[in-house]
Amino acid sequence: DLPLMGVAQRLINGVDKFSLLAVPFFIFAANVMKNGGIAKRIMNWAKTMVGSSRGSLAVTTEVSCMFFGAVSGSSPATVVAMGSMMYPELIKEKYPKRFSLGLITAAGSVAILIPPSINMIVYGTVTGASVGALFMGGIGAGLIYGLAYIVYCLWYAKKYNIPKGKKSTGREKWAATKDAAWALGVPVIIMGGIYSGVCTPTEASGVSALYAIIMLVYREMDLKQLWKTCIDSVKACAQVMVMLATASIFSWVLTVGQVPQTVATLIAEANFSPFMFLMMVNVLFLIAGMFIDGSSATIILAPLLYPVAESLGIDLVHFGVMMVANIAIGMFSPPFGLNLFVAQPVTGAKMKDIIAGVFPYLAISLIALIVITYVPQITLFIPRLVY
Repeated sequence: DLPLMGVAQRLINGVDKFSLLAVPFFIFAANVMKNGGIAKRIMNWAKTMVGSSRGSLAVTTEVSCMFFGAVSGSSPATVVAMGSMMYPELIKEKYPKRFSLGLITAAGSVAILIPPSINMIVYGTVTGASVGALFMGGIGAGLIYGLAYIVYCLWYAKKYNIPKGKKSTGREKWAATKDAAWALGVPVIIMGGIYSGVCTPTEASGVSALYAIIMLVYREMDLKQLWKTCIDSVKACAQVMVMLATASIFSWVLTVGQVPQTVATLIAEANFSPFMFLMMVNVLFLIAGMFIDGSSATIILAPLLYPVAESLGIDLVHFGVMMVANIAIGMFSPPFGLNLFVAQPVTGAKMKDIIAGVFPYLAISLIALIVITYVPQITLFIPRLVY
């Protein structure tokens, strides 16, 4: 009995939000950086900085993914950009095939957690949480997530006696830093602009897109490639916007039907503690991540869950970053994690080998998720300084 005119209005209202302007800008910037030689320079910089310790190449892979994630905000783009360069290097340095496949596929997931993050923008749009605060919260959570991988890589290399890497000189480090300076400046501009109050997250996205075009001074992308990048960005943006528009209808129907209030009442009657509720949400998102993409999971589940989180006194920023951490794990969770399918053509490996390779990283990611979930200070420390 809902009026059909309301459906049309909700479609428009679902995407008629200033914060959503950040989506096309960040998608475009990510695609420009993926195709414009940025990944190679970040990888070279990380390789010279990590040093000659045992397992340094694996650590370089993770550090490169963290920095490229901070530049692009795209997990599949990180797998493509870093995997195509690092996988042959890992095999050449005698790393086991499945370890290398798992690392390439899983390490790219950190890009969703470290800002800028499209999933955080989607969550902020659905719940009304501050996108800037979510970005700030993602820094601490992303560092914990990446550090867990680095510790595992160092342990694995020591246990299996992986050969040490080549030690870089001070001159080589300076040369690599100078070469990558333009690329390393992206997260500084985005987070520095937001942190200092010079620009909003939406305005920072526009700056990052313009900066990405300026970075074509590397001259690894001509106008024809730039035009193709624009077309690819439009397609990716359209997919997100259509989902957000229709999700607005879904959220409206849930609200009119008192579904969030009913769920909140059921949980209150079940006497769930915040601890048990967060565990339930993690399990729910981990299962959803096996079958649907992160934006869809957020759009479907966040309107149901965030009112309950508020009623239990859980900070919406912490809750959002925790959700995004689950989505990051879902990016490489069998059977339908997107990174699994992206990694296959990049590495030329069989799907069964890729899936076998990611299982240890799933375990490591779950440990990081538990820490992020139940130590909210990690997520909230920086936002509380700023907001």
